[in-house]
Amino acid sequence: MKLHLPDEEAQVRFGATLASLLPPCAIVFLEGDLGAGKTTLVRGILRGLGWQGNVKSPTYTIVEPYELDGVHLYHFDLYRLADPEELDYLGLREMLGQGMLLFEWPERGAGSLPDPDCVIRIFHSREGRELTIEASNKELRRRLETALREF
Repeated sequence: MKLHLPDEEAQVRFGATLASLLPPCAIVFLEGDLGAGKTTLVRGILRGLGWQGNVKSPTYTIVEPYELDGVHLYHFDLYRLADPEELDYLGLREMLGQGMLLFEWPERGAGSLPDPDCVIRIFHSREGRELTIEASNKELRRRLETALREF
């Protein structure tokens, strides 16, 4: 599935739409170059879940946890991860099944990450961003396809 987003506002709106489509314990891989808008998309997902606070990139902390009315979301940025085994020290295993896990730079956690429910690749385009979206199960894929037609 492909989607063109003309600006940052559209990217945040699409993230909010994603929030309503993803299961509560979804595992999402966010791929793209530096500055592609991975954290912007996470900000949209959090806004869609009702988060009003600041959303920062966890580049230095590696993971930022959020709790919203009993819903947990863990935002990972693996860019500075030296070894995928470090994820064990961060408590990844304990987080599985406890909330939504969003991973920026998932390739740096190869071999230690669970399989994703959704992979979103973000590319710079002349005007805005181009997204390609893959879903691992039929129901999520169907919901995403419907949402993309209406977006």
